[in-house]
Amino acid sequence: MDAIERIEKDVVLFTKNIKEIESIKIDEDERKVVEMAINYRKDTDYYLEKKDYLTSFGCITYAHGLLDAIRLLNKLI
Repeated sequence: MDAIERIEKDVVLFTKNIKEIESIKIDEDERKVVEMAINYRKDTDYYLEKKDYLTSFGCITYAHGLLDAIRLLNKLI
């Protein structure tokens, strides 16, 4: 699997996880963390377009970490 395929795979997983978050009630602080995750997800595309695959991968990885924290706090994982 090359870098682009890996990033695209993680974007698909992020989309699945964000839908899971949208189906539960979260507080305002958690909402801010989710918004940060979404912004990092958008940065993923920006850097992917620039062919900066390392930064793109870093962005999607960080976005996943933020979502995982919310998922953990809400006992989804």
